[in-house]
Order: sequence, then structure tokens, then C-alpha cells
Amino acid sequence: MLMLISNTFFFYLFLTFFLITAVYPACSCLFHIVWVLVVIKVNVIHMINFISFSIYSFQVYLCNNEHPRPCTDYAALLSLLFAFSRSLFLLSFTLPFSRACCRSLMPTPGVDIVPASLKVPSHTPYLLIGGGTASFAAARSIRARDPGAKVLIVTDEPDLPYMRPPLSKELWFSDDPTVTETLRFKQWNGKERSIYFQPASFYIPPEELESAENGGVAVLTGRKVVHMDVRGNKVKLDNDTEISYDKCLIATGGMPRNLQVIERAGEEVMEKTTLFRKIEDFKSLDKVSRNINSITIIGGGFLGSELACALGRRSNESGLEVIQMYPEKGNMGKVLPEYLSNWTTEKVKSEGVKVISEALVKSVTCKDDKLEIQLKDGRLVKTDHIVAAVGLEPNVDLAKSAGLEVDSDFGGFRVNAELQARSNIWVAGDAACFYDIRLGRRRVEHHDHAVVSGRLAGENMTGANKPYWHQSMFWSDLGPDVGYEAIGIVDSSLPTVGVFAKATAKDTPKAATEKSGRRINHTWRPQRLLPLWWWWASSCGTCSTVCPLQERYAQCKNSVS
Repeated sequence: MLMLISNTFFFYLFLTFFLITAVYPACSCLFHIVWVLVVIKVNVIHMINFISFSIYSFQVYLCNNEHPRPCTDYAALLSLLFAFSRSLFLLSFTLPFSRACCRSLMPTPGVDIVPASLKVPSHTPYLLIGGGTASFAAARSIRARDPGAKVLIVTDEPDLPYMRPPLSKELWFSDDPTVTETLRFKQWNGKERSIYFQPASFYIPPEELESAENGGVAVLTGRKVVHMDVRGNKVKLDNDTEISYDKCLIATGGMPRNLQVIERAGEEVMEKTTLFRKIEDFKSLDKVSRNINSITIIGGGFLGSELACALGRRSNESGLEVIQMYPEKGNMGKVLPEYLSNWTTEKVKSEGVKVISEALVKSVTCKDDKLEIQLKDGRLVKTDHIVAAVGLEPNVDLAKSAGLEVDSDFGGFRVNAELQARSNIWVAGDAACFYDIRLGRRRVEHHDHAVVSGRLAGENMTGANKPYWHQSMFWSDLGPDVGYEAIGIVDSSLPTVGVFAKATAKDTPKAATEKSGRRINHTWRPQRLLPLWWWWASSCGTCSTVCPLQERYAQCKNSVS
């Protein structure tokens, strides 16, 4: 009787395990291993008992005259036979089931396990490749014109769409010691905001996109599109997942360039070099700059000058030596007229930056845990870390598989005035080499252009058929006190006319102009429509406006006189 109760207990224990594993699949492997061990143990005991009882019963029931037994022996024997057969059945059922459950929990070589939150829809009406400003602007534009649209953004970064300019500007001047975690900054109007365009609650999970009744925007992070099948209207991700689409936007942005002398210098030098582009680069550089004695920024353009001023301001507190070197004669020498470039260079120096102009890097080596930068003119610079800010290379990796044209002069995917590369493929942002109906073929690497081109691409993806005509602006800051904006093509080689005007309360940022003047500079190419600079600072500033040479020159001449 005790044996019958024991078997019944184990039978119901099995059912309990079975129900638990049905609800919690992750526990199936452990529970089934435990159950197999229990069943094996019970079977061994039953087998021993069965054999012993069989021998004993054979002796008893064949020689019952010598050893009479009560009828309970028959019941015990039948119970053992029933329990043994049931145990064999359970064991035969459990072993393959357990093996399958355990195998399902083990990763397959070469295939990543995709968490439930990152399941990919097999089809999306609007596929946006890249998770930057252009993609986000396109998503908002698509949803504005098609409220029920289902939009999937695929990005190889781990973050939701965010704005890049604060990474080299406002975040460095924050008083919040946790700024690398919060990623919040104060705008020029004093209001605080995050670098993320929208919080996570704005988006819907990718696995819910196909079933979303009212559509929405989903972001698949940490995945890269590695192949495009233009004829089949589908793409392949880096985990071999395929997604089909109706319309696609390529907004892959660009990758920071590096100097070949640094790339050839070896791993030890590369480990002490930062190529600044993403959130992780900001966090890494912030940490590095707090634990070294010297840092060198190579590059005199927008990014290099912004980082030099940001780190220079920090050097006043920490004693960090900040060096900026570039091949031009002055800071921003490729875009600013000479007199403004000279003024800007002095401004950078006043921020605590040691400026080395006309510097061409010949080689970089690592000796005694220090980097030695050998210049072509014989000068030697020793530093702990290098930031290479020497431009951006448009990401056109998909061009080959997609059969899309890459512009040989400007780089980037070659598109028409409507930002279209094919009948159902558009390109926006840094990666687009587009036809500007005012200024000709161009490729622009600025935040506002990403917004404008992304918005236009989104409109055209929903049938607007609009050409690119709006001139996007761009801006840069040299610390919190100096800022400048421009539109159109700016080039220090173009003729320049400067117009001075007194600042008013309407100028922004107000704090930078209340006690100062401002300067307007116009640069032109004959018979072309070109805008200029708008500059505000403690002493001067620049602005650009579209104008033909003859007409604008006359206006400026009268203003100056």
C-alpha cells in the first residue's frame, strides 16, 4: 500500500513539473533533469523490488503448501508491475522531451539568440536604415502625412535616435557631475533637455509593429543591415534575418576618418586614439581626459575646434594640457576668411589651448606609454592621448549589394533633387550626395541638413514629390561665449565682404550679444546664389544670405560706406 502511495505521489509530481515548465519554459531544462533523475531512481528501486518479489513470489506460489501467503501479496505484486510499467513509460516520454528542451536553450553556433523584445517583423511598409537625425526626421514626416504608417528604424547603435551636436558642445559645459549618464544639457534659451529626440515610451516594440492597429515607429537597436536586395525589396541583417519593405530610406550617416599614419602605427597607438562620433565616444573621452596629463586634438575644423575649447576650459580646473594642431595657418582656416580665422585662433588660445598651426603629421609612435607625434617640419609633440577630428567618410557599404551609384567627387549615394536613388529608395543626411536646384550637386554634413533632408525624404516617401530647395543652416560654438551660424556654401577662398551691426535685444543668444556688436560676412561666387555667416560673440559675428554677386555687392558697399 505504501508503494502505491509513493508511485501516485511521483506521478502527480511529474504533472506539476510539466505544468510549471509549460508556463516558464526557461525552467524546463532544470526541472526535466531533476525529474529524469527521480524517475531513474524510482525505476532502479522498482526493478530491484520487482526482481526480488518475483523470485520470492515464485517460491511462495509454487510451494504454497510450505509457505502459505495472504491475498495481499497478490495486490502488492500487481502494484509493483503497474508502477514499473508506468515508470518506464514516464522515463521514455521524459528523456526525449528533456533533451529537446535543453537543446532549445543552448545557443546554436554562429546564430545569436534574439530576446523577445528584439524580435524583428518580417515586413514593414517603411524601412529606415540608420538611427540618426535624418531617420528620425523622416519617421516624423511619414507619420505626419500618413498617421497610420508603420515605420521600422534599424540602427547598429545601442541607443535610440539622438542628436549629435551636444556631444561636442553643451554636454562638456554642464555642471551636472552625472552628465555622462543623464545626457541632459541646457539649450541657449536656458531650458534643459535630453539629447534623445524622444523617450522610449514614444516608440513601440519591434515585435508589435506588424499588429499595431494605429501604426507607429519602432526602433531595432544593435542590428546592422549588411545586404540589400533592391529587386526583391528586402534587406538582410547581420544575424541573417530578412526584412521586406515597401519603401526604404538609407540614412547611414558616416564614419569618422582617421590619419593613415595613425592606422599604420599599430594597436598600441590606436588604443590611445579617439575617433569622436557617438555617445560612447563622448563617455570614453570624458573619462580619459580626467585620467591623463596631456591630450592632442588633430584637426582645425568644426569638431576639432569645439572639442579643443571644451577640453581647454576643463584644463583650467584640472591642469590638463590641451594641444590642437592642424595644417592650416589658423583655426577654421578652410571656411573662415583670414581675419576671422586669426580672431578665432586667439579665442581658442584664450581657452587654455596650445595651438600648433601648419602642422603636418609625419608619424606617430608610442614610447614609454607616451605618444610621440613627429611633424614633417621636424617638430615633435609628446602627448598621452590623441583625438583625430579630420573629417567624415560617408557610409556607403550598401552601395555594392544594392547596385546604387556612389558620387566620385563628393562621396555618398548619388540621388536626384527629390533625394531618390531608385523608385522606392531614398537617401538622406550625411550619406546623400544630392542635387540642390540652387547650388548644384552637394553633400552636406550638418545637423540641420539631416533634419531638412530627412523630413523631405519622408514626405517624398509618402508621395509628395518635392525637390530639395530649402537651404539648411549649420552652426558651431567655441565654448559657451562664441557661436556662429551659416547657410549655403562657405569657403575661405571666396571673396568676402564684412558688414558690422550693433547687437539688439532681439539677437540670440541674448547673453552673448547684450554687451557686444556683431558682424555680417558675405562670401560669393560670381553669378551663383550663395549665403554667408552670422556670428555672435564678445566682439563679432557672421551671417549668410542668398544673393547674386552684383546686387549684393552694391548693397554691402553702401552699408559699409
